[in-house]
Amino acid sequence: MKAGKLRFSKPNKYWVESSQKRYVPRVDDTVLGIVVDTKADNFLVDIKGPALAFLPVLAFEGGTRRNRPKFEQGTLLYARVAKANPGTNPELSCTDASGKAAEFGPLKDGYSFECSTGLSRMLLSSPTCPVLEEFGKKLSFEIAVGLNGRVWVNAASPSTIIVVSNAIMKSESLSGVQQRIMVQKLLDRIQ
Repeated sequence: MKAGKLRFSKPNKYWVESSQKRYVPRVDDTVLGIVVDTKADNFLVDIKGPALAFLPVLAFEGGTRRNRPKFEQGTLLYARVAKANPGTNPELSCTDASGKAAEFGPLKDGYSFECSTGLSRMLLSSPTCPVLEEFGKKLSFEIAVGLNGRVWVNAASPSTIIVVSNAIMKSESLSGVQQRIMVQKLLDRIQ
């Protein structure tokens, strides 16, 4: 038994979507991880899963033994789950399926926070999440959302980062209409 919303996609795929704190890694999920340790051939990364993930030093575009990336503990990374088997540590990659860096890699500056996996899926859903859609019309900011329940927001102004981050955190229990009203009120206050 599992509580949540019953979802459907054509032709006949059904699943129960629930909001949980613990993330279960799946291949091709995009995640935000924090480097917790550096080894000779890989980095150990916390992705809020049952075990730490490995990020091989060669899992970067143009990665070679001579051209190793250097990350300190606490570095926030945007990565893709390359391998996820039960009972083993997941493996991450900072390249897309074709081997290009795309948007993956370290995230500098900005603010990161944790949320439920349900909110992460809502932010990444199609059509676009009303909070992000409304803010995107008026404000300039960057966002990275991991399916593991971590979100990173960056903007030129610290006040923009705070407003967007707080609105995202408050939006989980609101309907689409309520999210739009909340964003309009916040935008009226800062202008």
